Amino acid sequence: MDIPRYPQARGITLEDKPLLDRLFLELQPRISELTFANLYLFRKAHEYRLTLVEDAVVALAVGYDGSSYFLPPFCGDIGKATLRLLDEGLTLYGADDTFLERYAALGGVEVLPDRNNFDYLHLKQEMALLSGKLYHKKKNRVNYFLLRHRHEVELFDAGHLEGALALLEEWRRVRMEMASGSIEGEVEGAGEALRLREELGLSGVVVKVAGVVKGFALGERLNRETAVCHFEKGDLFLEGLYQLLDREFSRLLFTECRYLNREQDLGEMSLREAKLSYHPVELVAKYRVRRLSPPAT
Repeated sequence: MDIPRYPQARGITLEDKPLLDRLFLELQPRISELTFANLYLFRKAHEYRLTLVEDAVVALAVGYDGSSYFLPPFCGDIGKATLRLLDEGLTLYGADDTFLERYAALGGVEVLPDRNNFDYLHLKQEMALLSGKLYHKKKNRVNYFLLRHRHEVELFDAGHLEGALALLEEWRRVRMEMASGSIEGEVEGAGEALRLREELGLSGVVVKVAGVVKGFALGERLNRETAVCHFEKGDLFLEGLYQLLDREFSRLLFTECRYLNREQDLGEMSLREAKLSYHPVELVAKYRVRRLSPPAT
């Protein structure tokens, strides 16, 4: 499908995967949003649409507050496309430090760090081994689980789909009872990721207890050195399960990668504490950029 020129735009389809995969391979992004699977799975939640700005492919979006924004352009004259959209009054979301350094000539703009959306970057080997004093508590929780449950860890395949969907529905039910706010968008994205795993190029691990799926994690390659885990869901009442999922995802998948991006915490303090407890080597900063005033004519 052709991509219309700005200000026209269209939704993202599965047919866009070869093009976007190629562009992201050349771009080598560091932020977790810039994969085809992520854009496709959250196309409804963020109203992602593709447009051409000059020779740059850009994803336009709408925030939960109704404000319009765009992601860093995927190709072409990125600086020129960025300036044009900023001049149109749109906000750039997802600029990282490298982007800001490369396009430092941007003038008359406000740059605000978005801490709630910083990505957590970890060394995969540390996540896989959980060795040393820093990970003593994590390893203890894994051992607690291993000693108490007859379990299997398997690579995700089609035979796990039904069980994983049932687990996801139970996870949704429990979370709705435990916390306020809607999680339907997240559950919808995870469910579609499970059903379209092969089409989207996702890989995963599954933990089964007594033959029943009790946890799964799905992810993909983000760049040459980094894998990203998009979804991690498990029985919330099985102590040590999530620590085991973290370990096995890092141990079994994307073994050629040095880093694991575990995405953002979205400002949820309990999730932030949990992610920080794995001692990330970097918080990949993301910024929002907008025009302070109309450009001079």
